Amino acid sequence: MATLPVDTVLPQLLQALADAPGVVLQAPPGSGKTSRVPLALLNAPFLHGKSIIMLEPRRLAAVNAASWLARSVGEPVGATVGYSIRFQRQVSKATRLEVVTEGLLTRRLQSDQGLEGVGVVIFDEFHERSLQADTALAFCLDVQRHLRDDLKILVMSATLESGPVSHLLGGVPVVSCEGRSYPVDVRYQGEQDGDIAQTAARGVHRALRETAGDILVFLPGSGEIRRCREQLRQSLTTGAEQVVPLYGDLPFAEQERAIVPTRQRKVVLATAIAETSLTIEGVTVVIDAGLSRRLQYDPNTGLNRLVTVRVSAASAIQRAGRAGRLGPGVCYRLWSEGTQSSLVPYNPPEIRIADLAPLALDLAAWGTTDALSLPWLDPPPTGAMNEANELLRELGALGEDGRITPLGGRMAGLPLHPRLARLVLDGERAGCAAVACDLAALIEERDIFRRDRLTVRPVSDCDFTDRLEAFYEWRNRRGHGDAILDPSACRAVDSAASRLRQLLRVPVRAAMPEHGQVALLLAQAWPDRIARQREPGSDRYLLAQGTGARLGQRSAVRDQPFIVAVEMSGSQGAEALIHGATTLTLDALRQKFGESIVRERSYGFDVGLGRVWAREDELFNRLVLSSRPVPPSDEELRATWLAEIGREDGLVLLLWSQFARQFRARVALLRRVCPEEPWPDLGDDWLAAYPEEWLQPWLAGIRTVADLQRLDLHAILKGLLPWDLQRRLDEGAPTHITVPSGSRIAIDYGGDAPVLAVKLQELFGLAETPTVAWGRVSLLLHLLSPARRPIQVTGDLRSFWNTTYPEVKKELKGRYPKHPWPDDPWLAVPMRGTKKREGR
Repeated sequence: MATLPVDTVLPQLLQALADAPGVVLQAPPGSGKTSRVPLALLNAPFLHGKSIIMLEPRRLAAVNAASWLARSVGEPVGATVGYSIRFQRQVSKATRLEVVTEGLLTRRLQSDQGLEGVGVVIFDEFHERSLQADTALAFCLDVQRHLRDDLKILVMSATLESGPVSHLLGGVPVVSCEGRSYPVDVRYQGEQDGDIAQTAARGVHRALRETAGDILVFLPGSGEIRRCREQLRQSLTTGAEQVVPLYGDLPFAEQERAIVPTRQRKVVLATAIAETSLTIEGVTVVIDAGLSRRLQYDPNTGLNRLVTVRVSAASAIQRAGRAGRLGPGVCYRLWSEGTQSSLVPYNPPEIRIADLAPLALDLAAWGTTDALSLPWLDPPPTGAMNEANELLRELGALGEDGRITPLGGRMAGLPLHPRLARLVLDGERAGCAAVACDLAALIEERDIFRRDRLTVRPVSDCDFTDRLEAFYEWRNRRGHGDAILDPSACRAVDSAASRLRQLLRVPVRAAMPEHGQVALLLAQAWPDRIARQREPGSDRYLLAQGTGARLGQRSAVRDQPFIVAVEMSGSQGAEALIHGATTLTLDALRQKFGESIVRERSYGFDVGLGRVWAREDELFNRLVLSSRPVPPSDEELRATWLAEIGREDGLVLLLWSQFARQFRARVALLRRVCPEEPWPDLGDDWLAAYPEEWLQPWLAGIRTVADLQRLDLHAILKGLLPWDLQRRLDEGAPTHITVPSGSRIAIDYGGDAPVLAVKLQELFGLAETPTVAWGRVSLLLHLLSPARRPIQVTGDLRSFWNTTYPEVKKELKGRYPKHPWPDDPWLAVPMRGTKKREGR
């Protein structure tokens, strides 16, 4: 067996792991981490015959690693070395080294928190920082610290910074290994315009001319891979080269084709799956588009959004290194050196950007309600965790106390997203478990319809019954179906559904269900995605969670009042797009979610109609299912009017009579000049700020502005004064005053000073200006002519008689000869009318 770089550090690694609870092994790709370290550990004395679990980030990587390790010890897979991946397990009682995918370890820990019989857990390719890997490491550290201090943890990585990981594991040793790689000639192609698939195809042609050896092309996703493959099929006509795809959704057999050596020169079109976790023999040339596709959780929509992003500098190095495994290689980078210098050092860990509902369910099943109580390299964001827990409560997986429910416990035991787990278990309870398993598999796996051949779809009530019908037809024909179906996708769905049925012990395949049955299963799994059409004929909807979305072209559902939006994608600054939906009747919604539907009254003021309105809404979360007008209650009337009067200029809604205005002015005067007495503040600011203090008891039954303006504000305000202050008010700020003529004349308190408007002749004989407020305030006299026009305004009557009266007399005596104009006003008799009338 050839020597690999990691062989030189195996003794150091074994000793460090014997002495410490864990070790971090840092070694570049191709150094032999996966193929040598697990076998070296098998016979380590500190294991005492215990087994080893090694985590791999992908299913194909796990199977290939197990196959390689089994061949290395001369045994078939399932003997000393076995593997467990989703829906597939090949182990025996003799198995001591089990290669598993990350989610399976999490579920094993849930059922066996002590990991009985396991001595070492190896985290391979930990630099990929998947959510499941971070979760499994947190759980293993929790077990090590509280249940199994003899459990060893080995974290292996190609590019991850070792210091933080070592610190998380308790300051454990870091063992580093130099890689064995050959120089790689990196050639920058500059910034590329147009379709990246076409650019990559041109790069392949250049590499075929300039280099030898197999070519590995990194593209962001399966769509670009298919387009690039089609380009190359049309342009590579000699048949000398074999072009094969490699991405996660491919069946194992097709993925194997990309990995095994061939006699032909091979061009492998791959996603990031080929960066580190798979070894592809024969590759000496890499063409890197510099892009990757990641699911990113969008907190604005509560959705995962598939985004295409620039690779990190670490990923670019990893990809280029694939060309230097066998000998000197070449890497064509489809970007510029300037762009290279701006790449972020590492991709963000998935825990920072992913949908955390699966993690929240795992934590609840683990028995913790506080995620931050566990050891994390990067703790889950609080906001995303709160949203995840809220979803789990809606699904019935968590109680109000945050603890897992019996239903949640069953959901956590299924290898499905919590939504799909709820769907399958609901199907089991409803007696249609087989249908639910098929439906879950159709949603989870890639679309069975080939988008390139599916141009126009007829309008449908449900995108998923359409898929079920097509899938059942394909299944009944034993794998032969319409040209619009993707056979490999159908096989993947069939396999996943079959394994789900095995887990639930459902032996019978399903018959085509009714639409209503499918709609209810989906609605219970996506209650937050139940949506109401914004207006008839529109493709825009409001989701129960409160955000907006619109039907996309991939959905065949159109113009339905209520739908369940199952498949969606978010977008920056725009409404989310609905790609897969089903209609839902209002009756079905009420029947299934009756406990969550509430009736809520709302009310307010209609400025245009000048009246208070009220209505009763039937609500499901933030959706209004129905609405009807109702008479506003007295409490609603009071609350509305108090709010309206409290607004700026709200007092203008009230009809202020002269009596009310004068009353407020009289009180204001005495409040100002008699501060020693408890006169209330009846100014605009106070009345608007505290309408509940003075107006609230009178608002019952007041529905319109007209009703409001019939209120006797004078009486209401007067009632605020106790009896003794009312008496004092009449004494200190009387409404009228009796003048020398005997007339009782009203005082106007509306200005800065109280005004007495009186005919001059009625004040003959009065020497001093009349006062109010017990002599503290003089009245401002508006002295009137016989025609009741002002001839003088004065606050000093004595001065008027002495200085101004002679001039007034001289000017007006000839104009008003019937009225008295005595030479001596001090001694004259005051008169109301003319001389003749007074003499009668």
